[in-house]
Amino acid sequence: MPRILLVDDERPAILPLLHYFKSLNWDAAHAETGSAALTLAESFAPDVVLLDMKLPDMGGFDVLRRLKEQGCRASVVIMTGWGSIENAVEAIKLGAEQYLTKPAQFVELSALINRIVETRKLRIENRYYRQLLDHPVLGTSMAIQTLHHMIDLMAENADTTTLLLGESGTGKELAAREIHRRSSRSDRPFLDINCAVLQETLLESEMFGHERGAFTDARELKQGLFEVADGGTVLLDEVGDMPLSVQPKLLRVLETQRFKRVGGTRDIAVNVRVIAATNRDLERAVAEGRFREDLYYRLKVFPVTMPPLRERPEDIPVLIDYFVGYFNATLKQNITGFSPEALALMQAYAWPGNVRELKNIVERAMVLSRSAILPVELLPREITGEESATGDAEHRQAGSENYRSLADMEREYILKVLSAEGDNRTTTAKVLGISRSTLHEKLKKYSLA
Repeated sequence: MPRILLVDDERPAILPLLHYFKSLNWDAAHAETGSAALTLAESFAPDVVLLDMKLPDMGGFDVLRRLKEQGCRASVVIMTGWGSIENAVEAIKLGAEQYLTKPAQFVELSALINRIVETRKLRIENRYYRQLLDHPVLGTSMAIQTLHHMIDLMAENADTTTLLLGESGTGKELAAREIHRRSSRSDRPFLDINCAVLQETLLESEMFGHERGAFTDARELKQGLFEVADGGTVLLDEVGDMPLSVQPKLLRVLETQRFKRVGGTRDIAVNVRVIAATNRDLERAVAEGRFREDLYYRLKVFPVTMPPLRERPEDIPVLIDYFVGYFNATLKQNITGFSPEALALMQAYAWPGNVRELKNIVERAMVLSRSAILPVELLPREITGEESATGDAEHRQAGSENYRSLADMEREYILKVLSAEGDNRTTTAKVLGISRSTLHEKLKKYSLA
């Protein structure tokens, strides 16, 4: 609920405004003096202040100036019965949003306030988007502080190949983008490709491009990822799933900074920094013949392991606060956070899907919530250990409260097979009788990708 503070000593003028804003479901408060307004602004924390120029104890400009000095973030609209261009200019200079002459018409005032509120929402949204760019790897734990130190080192050495290791959802892509952003290559492209989702021929074409006529559908020349990213950074995500036939070509790029398009005969020289990321055990993949040993050691120039969320529980409240603020802006909500009981359960949970899983659960709870505080009932049952009040609603309606959902059973079975197959997605897909791309979509659906 938005909050408005009306500051005016003329009660006949202010009472209709109080009733009007309360009819719009605003939380409205009233002060008749400047000193009372300053005190109320600190405790009431208004979104908008309607401020009269003439008050018994001080002028409106003095109140406005002191509001800004005490850190009030409200949008201030000056109202006066004796307006002038000079006063309007002075009000704007001091930080007022608008300057109106009294008596203000409800239609005019309502339109102005709505514009101010929408502008404030956009500012909040932009601030969170900027935070997402400036602080993509959040936390206060020692593990995260160490990670930021490593990111700085990698950014300073802008030509060094980097290998990001860690479980799914730990933020490998965000760390890669941050390395690029802090480096001298930041003004050049950052491009990424997921090596697990494309077929062998498509992956090679996406990475290196192709000449016209190189294969049936190659109707025109296509520049590849490395060519377009010249001078910048390329992220090879899920590099542990790269087909063996493509690996020698990647090795050549890393060693010579040269490659040929598919179907081409001419060497193309580029200056690209490569960051590779994987949740695979590459040493095991090398031992099993699924990954080239020479490529492994060429990628492992600067290896960094992303810490899983379960090893830094002190960062969970920090991440929750960030995601609540982020989704408040994007979903146009005003959620304050989780209840203490819900927060305790979330800190005790192991988070197999890591930060990605946490983000998805916060978003889901906020979409379903009808109150400012998110209760335990909005958490999935893997966290609460009980049947979710929302996740299994269809089963309760059918009177089958003791049964598990198909989605839960599928998620658990996929995890079981994936673990038994040593996280090998190709063999896991074969055991499950589905395609590799279908498996990838299901892993994303269950926050396991």
